[in-house]
Amino acid sequence: MEQRVSLVTLGVADLERSLEFYERLGWRRHVDSVDREVAFFDVGGMVVAIWGREELASDSAVPDGGGWGGVTLAHNVGTPREVDGILADAVAAGATLGRSGAPTPWGGYSGVFVDPDGHPWEVAVNPGWPLDADGRPQLA
Repeated sequence: MEQRVSLVTLGVADLERSLEFYERLGWRRHVDSVDREVAFFDVGGMVVAIWGREELASDSAVPDGGGWGGVTLAHNVGTPREVDGILADAVAAGATLGRSGAPTPWGGYSGVFVDPDGHPWEVAVNPGWPLDADGRPQLA
């Protein structure tokens, strides 16, 4: 197995509510997922999908305990101002602020928002992982 992730699927309670949330953040569905029960977003080298939580659990052959699944997503940016702006945009779009942007013990700056279905997103500046021209972190 190659060392890469191709797709992350978020299980959601209300597909339309989640689509509205991510679209308010500026995400755009791929044309192939309009009017379907799953939505796909091209996020530069991989895909994020939004799908009904029950259907995802069944398809993944796991029981759905309804709680946090032990996964946090992250979005790296270049400046603390960008972190704070994205956190504010997410809250305005319907997210809950999990942690305000602040300096970190590892020398960066980060905060967390939680989407309407409880998926936590860390928004961070990591000085040890500079971003390339496409915004992808480069492990130093």
